[in-house]
Amino acid sequence: MGQSTDRQWERQRVPHAGELGWDDSLYEGDGAGGGNGAGGTPGDSDGASSRGSGNGSGGDEGSGSGNGSRGARKGRPRRSGTRARSRRGKRRILLWVSSALALLLLGTAGAGYLYFRHLDSKLKKEDLTLGDKPMADHKVNSAGQTPLNILLIGSDARDSKVNQDLGGAKETFGGLPLADVQMLLHVSADRSNMSVVSMPRDTMLKMPKCTNAETGKVYPASTGNVQTNESLGRGGPGCTVATWYELTGIPIDHFMMIDFAGVVSMADAIGGVPVCVTENIHSRNAEGKGSGLKLKKGESVIQGEQALQWLRTRYGFEDGSDLARTHAQHMYMNSMVRELRKGAKLTDPGKLMSLAEAATDALTVDKGIDGVNKLYGLAEELKKVPTNRITMATMPNVYGTGFEAGRVFPKPGDADQLFTMVRDDVPLDGKASKRKPPAESKDPAAAPADTGVLVRNGTGSDTQAPTPQRATAVAGLLAGKGYTKAVSDATLDPNERTEVLFPNAELEGDAQAVAKSFGIPVSSVKKSTDVSGVTLVVGADWRTGDTYPKSAAKDEDKTPDTARALNGADEGQCMEVQPGFTW
Repeated sequence: MGQSTDRQWERQRVPHAGELGWDDSLYEGDGAGGGNGAGGTPGDSDGASSRGSGNGSGGDEGSGSGNGSRGARKGRPRRSGTRARSRRGKRRILLWVSSALALLLLGTAGAGYLYFRHLDSKLKKEDLTLGDKPMADHKVNSAGQTPLNILLIGSDARDSKVNQDLGGAKETFGGLPLADVQMLLHVSADRSNMSVVSMPRDTMLKMPKCTNAETGKVYPASTGNVQTNESLGRGGPGCTVATWYELTGIPIDHFMMIDFAGVVSMADAIGGVPVCVTENIHSRNAEGKGSGLKLKKGESVIQGEQALQWLRTRYGFEDGSDLARTHAQHMYMNSMVRELRKGAKLTDPGKLMSLAEAATDALTVDKGIDGVNKLYGLAEELKKVPTNRITMATMPNVYGTGFEAGRVFPKPGDADQLFTMVRDDVPLDGKASKRKPPAESKDPAAAPADTGVLVRNGTGSDTQAPTPQRATAVAGLLAGKGYTKAVSDATLDPNERTEVLFPNAELEGDAQAVAKSFGIPVSSVKKSTDVSGVTLVVGADWRTGDTYPKSAAKDEDKTPDTARALNGADEGQCMEVQPGFTW
């Protein structure tokens, strides 16, 4: 009926083959074993059957599902003597082999763990932000989901022999690094779309106060305009993050920084990326300046140092400006994403390992990315976005004048609109936005005569002086509408767009009423802890006139044309070659 006593003892000492993934016929069944699956329990005198699940043979009355043959006999008598001792010896060998196999599996897992530890140890980490202004929380969508914002920074550091060889410019060896590439990668809260916004390295702006976390050195806020790529030299990438937040108000979750050598190693690990030029190009001028990129007209597949040359080329693309270089970088990144998503480059374990080694060697990340697992998690979030919902854009800009000629400034109105769209999680590709229009306040507005309003002149900008006495003029207009408590503030508060600010919910209805009296969109009515009462900031979009111009009330869900938006699925893009750089 049941198993004999010594078989029960043996079964207690030796785990069932099914537990170890071995074929039971190797114990004592006569079926021809050879697979890895478990067969049925052999030789039970009651003839009870069980079913194996692997590739080996079934035992007596067991039905193996693999390729081995089943045993044909059932209820065979228990053997004894020399045969039994031999059988027990085989079991001891099997136990040893099984133990070795278990050790091997554990060793493999340990090797994987050690490899991850090895990769983790190569990641360089620094503080997320070195500024003294805490970042606001993300705006949560109706499903409780939050966006993901990662600042990508390309450093031009010539701090090693390989970076010096790749970067040239000997006069910069040993100098402070510059953040020559800055791209904010925004993944929507619902992971349906992705936006990448580049800021040209020549952008002029005010730098925030930054404190180096390691040395304690304080870099005071700039009093004048500074070129944005200098932020990296003010303590590290955390100051670049602080500078972006100061300008855009967009909360940043992480940063990733890479240098010349890192770009080359990762480009090699990824493999070739197709790019296109309208003419033969050689990026080298009469003075020897240029990236050295040399390509034939049409499509070429680039990698390694040639990929770095493409990403650095300015002389030879379009008008030879930094803006042209930014557009070329967008083309490369879109093409790279398309290549990776074809899958061919991700099926080779060797290539994957090379990519992992190159990435961890190349990257400096914020301390919130505590290891390779976090990087993998971020990559999984990015993979959720379809290629045709990826949009590359450049911060709308205008050229400076005088000694700042050749430098660029955020374009009044357009740049702020682009930043607002990213802040509010509005897709840049023009597809339906899930953002709800601002709601009317449920708190009724007080009578105009009972509402105090402070008016500030924000009509100035980096490129033009403020309209004289503008706050006084608008305060007078408010008085004519019944707001007799409206007063002007002598403070100049440069702002690209006109806004009505309020400090708490009790004053929201009053602020909306002030906006309506001039035709200012309700979306421009915002809560702010920087004001103590209803405050109207007359922006650069309303420098003259008695009513807010309709042309200034733009479609806030439309990406400005000046952003040069480029869709990730567009394979027809070809970089225009600058005259004089052909061969």
